[in-house]
Amino acid sequence: MTLVTKYINAYLSTLKYLSDTVAEPAATYDLSFEQYLIMHSVAQHDGLTLTDIVAKRQVTRAAVSRQIKMLLRKQYIWQEADAMDRRRQLLHLTHRGQKIEAALTERIEMRFEGWLLALGEERSADVLKFMMRFDEKIQVNSKE
Repeated sequence: MTLVTKYINAYLSTLKYLSDTVAEPAATYDLSFEQYLIMHSVAQHDGLTLTDIVAKRQVTRAAVSRQIKMLLRKQYIWQEADAMDRRRQLLHLTHRGQKIEAALTERIEMRFEGWLLALGEERSADVLKFMMRFDEKIQVNSKE
């Protein structure tokens, strides 16, 4: 088996598992992985804007806008015009959205604790460092 094939297999199994760690609990609240990430970002930084999320997640405005519309429809978030610039819409979690985001974050953190127990904290930190270095060196360079 070639190195490329091994990387592809690892991607298909490992990264899919990482995604499912968030996606499965989120689905119980009719949320996608992306919608949970938006809610989590707003929980961490109340008053984020669509532009803030686009910059942080490195995705298109249209993609974030669609997810925000769904979250508004589900009444998990609400928005208000920025007092300094009425064109900017500040995002906030509703009371229900706060409860759901907190419950999902707790479930996800519990799963992560299982990984720490299985791999150990040092090995887990090494994996994270590698992933961050990969992102920095490979993905950033491929966009140039």
